[in-house]
Amino acid sequence: MTTAAGLSVRLVLVLPGGTPLGVTAPFAVSDDDWREARAVLAAAHAALGIAPALLRLARVTPSDGERPEEVVYVAEVPELPDLALSDGDASLIADARLRMAWARPGGPSRYLVWAQAALAAEGIAVTGDPEQIRTWNLSALWRLPTDSGIVWLKAVPPFFAHEGAVLERLQGFAVPRLLARTDDAVLLADVPGDDRYGAGVDTSRRMIDLLVGIQSSVDPSTLPPMPRWTPSSLAPTAERTLALADDVDAEDRAAVASLIARLPRLEGDLDVCGLPDTLVHGDFHPGNLRGDDDRLVLLDWGDSGIGHPLLDHAAFMERMPAAAASTLTTHWTSAWRAAVPGSDPERALELLTPYGALRQATLYRGFLDRIEASEHVYHAADPTIWLRRTAALVRG
Repeated sequence: MTTAAGLSVRLVLVLPGGTPLGVTAPFAVSDDDWREARAVLAAAHAALGIAPALLRLARVTPSDGERPEEVVYVAEVPELPDLALSDGDASLIADARLRMAWARPGGPSRYLVWAQAALAAEGIAVTGDPEQIRTWNLSALWRLPTDSGIVWLKAVPPFFAHEGAVLERLQGFAVPRLLARTDDAVLLADVPGDDRYGAGVDTSRRMIDLLVGIQSSVDPSTLPPMPRWTPSSLAPTAERTLALADDVDAEDRAAVASLIARLPRLEGDLDVCGLPDTLVHGDFHPGNLRGDDDRLVLLDWGDSGIGHPLLDHAAFMERMPAAAASTLTTHWTSAWRAAVPGSDPERALELLTPYGALRQATLYRGFLDRIEASEHVYHAADPTIWLRRTAALVRG
């Protein structure tokens, strides 16, 4: 039940080997914080006196995008706590084929053991308890105090597993310093400053220049295996995304279908504009840059792939007021005209704008296809949002 104090959260407790223990009494977490492991864990410690590791989101009620009334997580404890626990729904702890490695019992400790060993190999010692910051379907994140400063441990799903190799290739550019990597996790040095949500026009120009500088300097042939995005390769995925979107009306459906039919021709039209395929960040927005007035660092390369450089335009401008978006778009196309003399980035962007929105819809559909059902709440509405935006852009 939602109360004035916040949302009601319960924890389904398990031991590291997977033995279920029961369900805690509900405790309150603020409306804004229920997605953040650090906030949920702090509330659990204050209310229940326990310090578990969050494994995964098990249930949100309701699950249709409305404000939650209750949130249930599965959490791991080292031993049976001195708490009154109730019997839980067995389905909440049943195994799932698409469950992420960190979301399984024993998962967090395996990552932390790897991190400590990898840091020790670099002559770095962990000096305090790791702090769990987040766990969800796209990553798990811990903050590690060390004798060399704060280090971040990030675990990623199989479809983002190229992030470590991408960061390794980009060392020397304005990306986090990579300390170690394995198949599905990275250790990153701390980046001073703040996440730059709400960046103004001047800072946003610096962000665009940073991205264009990386893209125009890195030969895609030197990058690790990663997704490749071309209009023609998108068509089958786009058709499936549209077919599964039951809440897109007939008019919008027809507009999106007309764009999908034109994708093979779009590829040739883009080639004429003269901009080469490059490294695409994939989730380029102000919140994925961190720093201060002197230096910015571009974070979170898990969504990255190879494709048209202006594919990053859609996600960035989604968060910008219309007047700022117009000014920044002009700056962006000017930067590419300078980087590739004789190119026509304005025409490329005109062609790409509805395609970029369609690609966003397929990316979110891809997340839903590759995560377990209990965590669909994070992305369930996104394919439809972007399909409707695509239709509006096609008509416009």
